[in-house]
Amino acid sequence: MRTGRLAFVAFVALLAALPAFAPQFWVTLGNYIGLYSIVALGLVLLTGVAGQTSFGQAAFVGLGAYTSAYLTTRYGTSPWLTLAIGLAFTGTVALGLGFITLRMKGHYLPLATIAWGISLYYLFGNLEMLGGHTGMTGIPALSVAGIELRNERWYYYLIWAIALAALWATNNLLDSRPGRAIRALRGGLEMAQAFGVNGARLKIVVFVYAALLACVSGWLYAHLQRFVNPSPFGINQGIEYLFMAVVGGAGSVWGAVIGATLITLLKQWLQDGGPLMTLLRDGLELVLPQGVSPSGNFEIIVFGILMVVLLQRAREGLWPWFARFLPRPQPAPVPSATPLAARPRGQDHATLLDVRNARKQFGGLVAVNDLSFEVRPGEILGLIGPNGAGKSTTFNLISGGLALTSGDVAFLGASIRHTPPYEIAARGMARTFQHVKLIPQMSVLDNVALGAYLRGRTGVVRAALKLDREEEARVRAEAARAIERCGLAAHTFDAAGSLALGQQRIVEIARALCADPVLLLLDEPAAGLRYLEKQELAVLLRSLKAEGMTILLVEHDMDFVMGLTDRLVVMDFGEKLAEGQPADIQRNPRVREAYLGGA
Repeated sequence: MRTGRLAFVAFVALLAALPAFAPQFWVTLGNYIGLYSIVALGLVLLTGVAGQTSFGQAAFVGLGAYTSAYLTTRYGTSPWLTLAIGLAFTGTVALGLGFITLRMKGHYLPLATIAWGISLYYLFGNLEMLGGHTGMTGIPALSVAGIELRNERWYYYLIWAIALAALWATNNLLDSRPGRAIRALRGGLEMAQAFGVNGARLKIVVFVYAALLACVSGWLYAHLQRFVNPSPFGINQGIEYLFMAVVGGAGSVWGAVIGATLITLLKQWLQDGGPLMTLLRDGLELVLPQGVSPSGNFEIIVFGILMVVLLQRAREGLWPWFARFLPRPQPAPVPSATPLAARPRGQDHATLLDVRNARKQFGGLVAVNDLSFEVRPGEILGLIGPNGAGKSTTFNLISGGLALTSGDVAFLGASIRHTPPYEIAARGMARTFQHVKLIPQMSVLDNVALGAYLRGRTGVVRAALKLDREEEARVRAEAARAIERCGLAAHTFDAAGSLALGQQRIVEIARALCADPVLLLLDEPAAGLRYLEKQELAVLLRSLKAEGMTILLVEHDMDFVMGLTDRLVVMDFGEKLAEGQPADIQRNPRVREAYLGGA
């Protein structure tokens, strides 16, 4: 940890020393790298972490720049006040655009961002009040403590102070309750919503956060140049911002700085008269036949080729390559903390879960056909049947992942038929998945801590300002206890994706336990486990039952199920074939014929 801090201090010292010793040209480049880093940082969070591709960030930069330019030149408004107004205006526009575009999936989302990015660009150029394509001049210089920042060397310190503050805040955000939820969005909404994350709302929050960072960059740009026109806010610049995030490493906040630095320097060196283009032209003169001139603008071609090669060789960006040369501090043990509040176990309800004539059709296919059963408090109920019997579909109907065609599901005495998954999770239901759904790059500790999302209250602002440390300590201590209880304490700080499949299933169980559920849904929890691991899992589930937890599980290992469950419900072709105690099910001739292989 100390070595990492020394590296950061050295980086800040290098930034601080640049204006004192470097020529004006490099100070100017440093200013633009800082401005671009702020925008790319928002895209790291939006695209690299949350998985939402946007080509329109340049338009938000333009909103920040034009808001300040218009208010300061027309009304003499203080530039610092225009920053607040610009943030409010940009946030409102981003909120509206987010509601419209973030509902889209696949390639429709990036196409939509291109559309509104182009629209805002032409809006800037066609409004006479904004100077049209000619632009606006006479923007006043910023003043700090009564000192006007007319000199680029002084302005450099303001840009990088804001850039470093944005890096600090975004890094804090990612290492928090909402940060884990944001990372979960990339793995799909189903997993995030199963632990209480309102995915649609969180996408909009991240979208607005990225837009506000772009607005700050635009505000700084306007008062640095003291002139704005639409050219820097077009779709081409939006693509460059996305390139910066992807090339630098969209999974890390420092990838924004690396990407902005590399793209800015490449553009400078590749432009006509730059060192790389001069070298290229000299080489072409030696290769091309006599009389054929190598004149022409090769900047875009060479830039494109370099980007393709880079993305082929470093698909995760350049930051992971840089990170290999940085010291990796040994993680300290998670300190103990006051346990989080536990919820009631629902013992005052005669029936915890009541599935009533549940039916699910996919077109003409009936996956679940008028299925009824109930789960009583404090029992372990097994749901078994051949492959394709509809067990996992039933799980999804119960947890809200699929909508019922007809019938009803009641949990804790109230219908949850039209309740979204994140609200069902808030009522006290947690689950694992048939196909493991973890965040591979995150540690086991952080994956399990995601399960406690509903047990915390920290929002984006408090997390970014690092005001959540007490709550975060309690959440991490709770996650560490769940991991230890499941027998994976040795892997607490390992990346979840590095574990074997069986261990990943145990991590899912630990994550579900961290949610402190009333009803625990386990979808094939023993799949991929060795014999002794299955015995350990059975011991864990029995201890949970002894504590009053209710468990509904799907499993194919009959020895595991028969020795663990209190009752069994057998499904076949989407219907309930039988229900009863394990011994009765084993003797049932219909079950033996359909599932256990007959006599």
